[in-house]
Amino acid sequence: MTPFAYARAGDTTEALRLGDADAAAYLGGGTNLVDLMRETVAKPDTLVDVTGLSDTITETADGGLLIGAAVRNTALAEHAGVRARYPMLSRAILAGASAQIRNMATVGGNLLQRTRCTYFYDTDGSRCNKRAPGEGCDAVGGFTRIHAILGASEACVATHPSDLCVAFAALDAVVHVEGRGGARALPFGELHRLPGDRPDLDTVLAAGDLITAIELPAMPFAATSTYRKVRDRASYAFALISVAAALDVVDGQVRDVRIALGGVAHKPWRATKAEALLLGGPATEAAFLAAAIAELADARPLRDNGFKIELAKRTIVAVLGDLGVSA
Repeated sequence: MTPFAYARAGDTTEALRLGDADAAAYLGGGTNLVDLMRETVAKPDTLVDVTGLSDTITETADGGLLIGAAVRNTALAEHAGVRARYPMLSRAILAGASAQIRNMATVGGNLLQRTRCTYFYDTDGSRCNKRAPGEGCDAVGGFTRIHAILGASEACVATHPSDLCVAFAALDAVVHVEGRGGARALPFGELHRLPGDRPDLDTVLAAGDLITAIELPAMPFAATSTYRKVRDRASYAFALISVAAALDVVDGQVRDVRIALGGVAHKPWRATKAEALLLGGPATEAAFLAAAIAELADARPLRDNGFKIELAKRTIVAVLGDLGVSA
């Protein structure tokens, strides 16, 4: 076992002071971090417990929600405002893990969970640029059923594992962060990185940065939204493909739309090409398919995951069809 120190932060100021130490890590529910420590992938010398901070959900002035980073996933999924106004978010959480894990996991921690790539966890036998930069990537040319088809690089083909983050991407969430440079707000789509030549960097956060809250803007049409997850088994497997979508249809035309995909890239993938093609057009199955084809046009399958392209197209069409299709 690798020894480490433990400290519980009484407030954000104390958390930032403690988290500014070399190799410190913030501890939420620990549902991913503790696993990484057990596997010796992560070796923090100090754990800063932030579970007592920012654990409320409040209304914002514009009719949205401000979700504290320490809110448990179960509490978020069960929140009446989330279920009524952002149902895709509640469904994404419920699809993501067992009740025991949801009861422990925090929203902020969910944003920072790391890939479930087998090669990333195999510290004894596999090369992994995400775990050890410059080492190489054994997933390239290896078994790639669960790996990326969009936005990958020669350095890394891993996928982001979160269901919750896919919904946040579709909902235009804003991430509130505090760090050495003070407080700042990040559009959700700017938080996570594509791998490029530095796949060890999952996000744009700097050392010591602390996520304090996630803000959901008012989006009335998000009441007509859902989340669908396609996986190898129904019992809490990670997504092969997932789709979070909200659709506003008036008189057979798409007035507004949001789509994000999971299981396809190093980060939650906002389907901007599909959205642009659908906006103002007919809400028909043919239009949904055309939009899905456009979004997946740049997909680059690996040896074992070419099926994901067709699966993603069909799932997009099915989800949008459930939300609103015109004859």
